[in-house]
Amino acid sequence: MSPLIRRIGVLFVATTLLYLAFRQLTLGTGFPLPVATSSNRLKGPIRWRDIPPKHSVTSTIPLPTGTPSAIPRIQHEFKVETQHNKAERLHRQAAVKEAFLHSWNGYKKHAWLQDEVTPVTGGFSNGFGQRGATLVDTLDTLAIMGLDEELSEAVKAVKGIDFTTSAISRLNVFETTIRYLGGLLSAYDVTDAKHHVLLDKAIELGDMLYAAFDTPNRMPIGRWDWENAALRKYQEVEGQGLSAELGSLTLEFTRLTQLTNDPKYYDAVARITALLTKHQDRTQIPGLFPVRISPAREDFASDTHFTMGGMSDSLYEYLPKQHLLVAGLDPQYKNLYSNAMREAKQHLFFRPLNPQNKDILMSGSARISGATGRTKLDPVGQHLACFAGGMVGLGAKIWNRTEELDVARRLVDGCIWAYDSMPTGIMPEQFTLIPCYGDEDCKWATDKWNKAVSSAGVDEFDRNIDAADIIKEDGLPPGFARIGDRRYLLRPEAIESVFILYRITGDPSLADAAWRMFESINNATATLIAHSAIADVTLPVDHGSQKLDQCESFWMAETLKYFYLIFSEPDVISLDQWVFNTEAHPFRRPLAAKEA
Repeated sequence: MSPLIRRIGVLFVATTLLYLAFRQLTLGTGFPLPVATSSNRLKGPIRWRDIPPKHSVTSTIPLPTGTPSAIPRIQHEFKVETQHNKAERLHRQAAVKEAFLHSWNGYKKHAWLQDEVTPVTGGFSNGFGQRGATLVDTLDTLAIMGLDEELSEAVKAVKGIDFTTSAISRLNVFETTIRYLGGLLSAYDVTDAKHHVLLDKAIELGDMLYAAFDTPNRMPIGRWDWENAALRKYQEVEGQGLSAELGSLTLEFTRLTQLTNDPKYYDAVARITALLTKHQDRTQIPGLFPVRISPAREDFASDTHFTMGGMSDSLYEYLPKQHLLVAGLDPQYKNLYSNAMREAKQHLFFRPLNPQNKDILMSGSARISGATGRTKLDPVGQHLACFAGGMVGLGAKIWNRTEELDVARRLVDGCIWAYDSMPTGIMPEQFTLIPCYGDEDCKWATDKWNKAVSSAGVDEFDRNIDAADIIKEDGLPPGFARIGDRRYLLRPEAIESVFILYRITGDPSLADAAWRMFESINNATATLIAHSAIADVTLPVDHGSQKLDQCESFWMAETLKYFYLIFSEPDVISLDQWVFNTEAHPFRRPLAAKEA
């Protein structure tokens, strides 16, 4: 070996040892370096708190303090129920609990500690990193339903989950936050801090997710390569992201700060709120946020598509809810909500033509025409947008916007109508309706429906196709011009709004509507193992190809929880004491009375 090669080798070894020593010091005394496994995964646990950021926070935004804002009572003052009504309510509640236990037991038997059960084949899927998504997402439901033995078993299992790594290389920060972090924090709150391991695990996960904010402008990375962050490689936020994913982290990180007194979590999301406030009036429809934004360039003005449906929904949902969680001490959330509602009522909410001539509303989409610059309504309804009725009702109560209680009720009634209109009694994922304007224009006319059917979703070469043939072939109920996505994915948004409006108004017809919805869903989705998403809500229930072999964690975390709560006594998770995140995880309002 030549002296030159020997010297190069010695220099290489020395440099490597110095680098490793430096890494050990920067990662904290005694902290083991992340090590890649044979499958190129990093071993855990990783002490994220001890990994120094590349982009330090020099000034922390603290939780707002001061005299809490006076927030009016939200819930209706329910009277003592009759024995008949109580018996009926308890019967319905028991049926929901039975459906829950059927799915829970199927998960336990076929997918324990995996993310989700496949309810037709009896297997499992792991789209969220193989950290027991259904298990964590369902903890608070177990507690609310009084399933103490199942809860104890689940909490014990949570102790063994490593929330510092993941089996997938790119985490969806939004989904991880609302399902996992929200699930852990809520279960800790709902059980009155009985299981401290839940908070410990929430901190463990919160520290991991906090590293996704380590970017030049401190905006979080939506699809985050956590391994790069663990190895302290350079990372920056994406050039394009979804507004819902950026704007729907506030509740979880705020609650984590409230429970730990560590200001960094709130600081992280307060910077997002400041960015939303800065840009709300700079979008193509000032007041509303477009579906796609650029967190890297802080650009909210390029996209021309606006909706309260998928990809934007929970950004708006979190505005009144965050106001509640911080006891009204930050005026930004009220201002953001007021500006958004002003535009939503003008550009997104529309009255659909329907054969019953019901005065209902749906939440559609709006697009800015490139040729004219005008705003055009796209009358496409989404199951995801059915949360809007509950949000508007909540906003109406907490900010005394009493005239908007009617808007909230009409939005909820619109989603109930869509459920009742389908042969299965279940609303499809996405569909096109016929907007109308004023009482005369909204009187049912079959020829108007036929004309809309003939022109909806067909190309210019098929304009002359007969509407009756389309209606028959596509199984279109009256009032529906097209059904773009016929699936039902076990979604909770409609029952969520029915639940909130029921708690606000006390109207028993809403509980009856919820029961119709539950019976229809239970009948159409039950399998021998659990419950499954279905392919087409316009086909008979016994159609053999219906089941899609999917059971997302939100089925037990959200959908069945809301059904259970609407048939519970009103003081169970009272809206005056709790605020739900977008995954239906209730957080205790810190300045609300403790006894509820």
